[in-house]
Amino acid sequence: MATSDDNDDKRDDAETGDAEGSSDEASSESSQSLESPDSPESTAIQVEGESSLVEEPVEGASYLGSERYVHAAFFLAGIIVAFVSSKVLALAWNSLSGWPAAVRAIPQLVSYSEEERDTMALGVGAVIGTLAVVQSYRKASVRTWAGEVAAELSKVTWPNREAVLNGTVVVVVASALGTVYIAVLDRIWGFLTTLVYGA
Repeated sequence: MATSDDNDDKRDDAETGDAEGSSDEASSESSQSLESPDSPESTAIQVEGESSLVEEPVEGASYLGSERYVHAAFFLAGIIVAFVSSKVLALAWNSLSGWPAAVRAIPQLVSYSEEERDTMALGVGAVIGTLAVVQSYRKASVRTWAGEVAAELSKVTWPNREAVLNGTVVVVVASALGTVYIAVLDRIWGFLTTLVYGA
């Protein structure tokens, strides 16, 4: 943040009266920062109590906002669809190749080894996953819904490490106490049942 350090130095110089040209430099810097306020690389921020604008760079990931989560979800959905469809295709192909009636009807089912079938099914699954993601992304209603979900998830206040650790300890201790309680009751009822019915 060299810009803010320079502004602090200029303000100190102006207060002491040592630098007369610093006001000209500050006004030229503020006019330069106003020249391109809409650039995605940086944004101008008005600091309270100061007349000059300070530019701070906006990183690419934060510039996307919650939209990056939408893109990541579509990418992940494509991978899942590709994986599942490839496994289903490979399973269907291997099952049909072991069925004599299907082999008589389509002799090409057994012309490939099992490894080749898996590879081909993976390729077809990748195409299916890509097509499914592209088709769903092209629908405005799906994109809107995904954007709303991502926006709501970005509003969630996630617990810090200490809260998660405390919650985990409470769950583990409560589970252990519940297990001991049920084990003791089981032993007592087992003893009483043996006493009453005699084993």
